[in-house]
Amino acid sequence: MKLIGIEEHYLTPDVGAAWRALGLDASNPMAAYDLGPMAQRLMDMGDRRIALMDETGLDVQVLSLTTPALHELGPDSVDLARRVNDAVAEAVARHPTRFQAFATLPVAAPEAAAQELERCVKTLGFKGTMLCGRVGTRNLDHPDLACIFAAAAELHVPILLHPRTPDDAVSKAYYSGFNPELDLAFANFGMGWHYDAGVQFVRLVLAGTFDRHPDLQVILGHWGEMVLFFAERLAAMDRFAKLQQPITSYFKRNLYVTSSGMFMPHYLQRALEVVRPERLLFSTDYPYQYKPGGTARRFLDACGLEGDARAGFASANWERLTGAAIASA
Repeated sequence: MKLIGIEEHYLTPDVGAAWRALGLDASNPMAAYDLGPMAQRLMDMGDRRIALMDETGLDVQVLSLTTPALHELGPDSVDLARRVNDAVAEAVARHPTRFQAFATLPVAAPEAAAQELERCVKTLGFKGTMLCGRVGTRNLDHPDLACIFAAAAELHVPILLHPRTPDDAVSKAYYSGFNPELDLAFANFGMGWHYDAGVQFVRLVLAGTFDRHPDLQVILGHWGEMVLFFAERLAAMDRFAKLQQPITSYFKRNLYVTSSGMFMPHYLQRALEVVRPERLLFSTDYPYQYKPGGTARRFLDACGLEGDARAGFASANWERLTGAAIASA
């Protein structure tokens, strides 16, 4: 059974250099981390990556530029986005049965970002795009960014919402006061990342994004970035939100959920309850969650899903989701 991981990350030297020039390696722990021990795996899009895919049991990786991507680089990132996407397209062309790709967008220039998404889908054959939360001080539901979501809807491609480091003020208010290392862990992979990504999805719902674009599909990693576990509480906002549908209906119509290497059957069960089996996707969050021992294939084999549900989780749901883009390209 083919196994496709849809949240698998890379980094290019150009982006690393841009982060350093902006000082992100000092202020953003992910930027510093990516330029350290993980850099070798992140920057390889060839044989070494494929060897580790084989070891863990993954047939295909959908490649995405790791967080914080180009979200802090300003309007000058338009040319950089093109170079990054062209480089990844070359990697996909060298290994077309092993790699697919999400577009990297110059989100600080939204109109250019929408144009780049169209180029990546129609010319390069990419499957969608990944966004890393806020763009400067703007949340993803800001009107300035609406053209990016409109473009994705028109192209019939999904948007993966990836976590990023919370705003400095949020980190200081909620995730500080221990020691520097613990503060960073708490604000990032411990909790802060996941609340940040989940809040962005909820904001898109509350802003009416999916009423305007009823066919737009969004993906949340890490089993829904906390949101699925509060579905009943979020539903209590229905009487104030004045949306066309109940809030939880957007979970079943516009949301896909992926595992991000968190191979936990009880999380999978909650996702089944909220979004249904046809909206489950597989991912390993390479290289961050990579562990030897065939972990990806072993989780699929032991997850408890059978028949169409198991095949859908492994790859068929992804292929169905991205089939519309292939048909319209």
